[in-house]
Amino acid sequence: MGNEHGKDFEAQVRELMAEDAYTIRPSAAPYPTIRHRGVRERRRRVAATGAILVALAAAPVGAYAVSGNGGGGNGSDTAAPVPSVSASQESTPNPVQSRRVGATGPATPGQLLDGITLAQASDGLEKCLAYDRENQKQRTPATRTDLGDAAGYRIILAQNSTGDSNAPGDGIYVVAVKTQTEQPQVTRLICSIKDGQAQGLNTSGGGLELDNGGPVMPDMNGGKLYQQSIIDKGNWKLPFRWSVIGQVEPSVAKVTVSYGDATSEAALDDGWFVASGTLNEQVTLAPHVKGYDDTGKVVYDSDDDTMYEKTLP
Repeated sequence: MGNEHGKDFEAQVRELMAEDAYTIRPSAAPYPTIRHRGVRERRRRVAATGAILVALAAAPVGAYAVSGNGGGGNGSDTAAPVPSVSASQESTPNPVQSRRVGATGPATPGQLLDGITLAQASDGLEKCLAYDRENQKQRTPATRTDLGDAAGYRIILAQNSTGDSNAPGDGIYVVAVKTQTEQPQVTRLICSIKDGQAQGLNTSGGGLELDNGGPVMPDMNGGKLYQQSIIDKGNWKLPFRWSVIGQVEPSVAKVTVSYGDATSEAALDDGWFVASGTLNEQVTLAPHVKGYDDTGKVVYDSDDDTMYEKTLP
């Protein structure tokens, strides 16, 4: 009887740790931070890394990895034009359908960075979805989710990623989104690929309405794309590929992101913005995001957004 109780407790610990793998929780916070965190938790659905899942069997209660906020690598800021749809060969061809359609490509070729092709990004997304399906088996039936197939997603960003002390090894990030208008809701994935294998998947979900009440909303869980681990604070690997993603309303005609000593104009992609650049200096302030209407008027400034974290951890 005691053994069964121990197994149930272990299963609960595994699930709690997997759900909180990318979350850093201070011991206390003022009201604006508590409100910000409440919205973040409502939108966050899954955040897990392969290293954490491997360590669960031996990890004590209350122990979990510090957020793997890597997000960079070297390379040019643009990529050559690629087809908007890619097909990849099944490892074991089906006599009825020997090929499957991959994810849809982004609105502009510049969203595929560092020479990453749409076929490579779509293949990485496929691996991350398979990774998630395997990890779902460790959850209780009531808490399992189905993220679907790559064909249901649109890739809005692919870039090199830089390993850090929490998640060693360089690789790539693939960001994909799926809008379900019948719900209506949106799912956003940040997929980490290293050595050709899925290493982690961060998932956010929420309604189509922007939670901060403004026309631009930077992704609250997208920090890993523009910062390295808190373990390496003040000692980042440079130069560092960074990107910032978020949602925009149709009235927004332009979004700019300033980070370090450079400003990048974002690509607008069907309700999302994607900005990127290369950081050559250590920073302490988070990217500064501004949105403009078609007359050039500023309609959003992250400095005025009480839900936006303006400094890095």
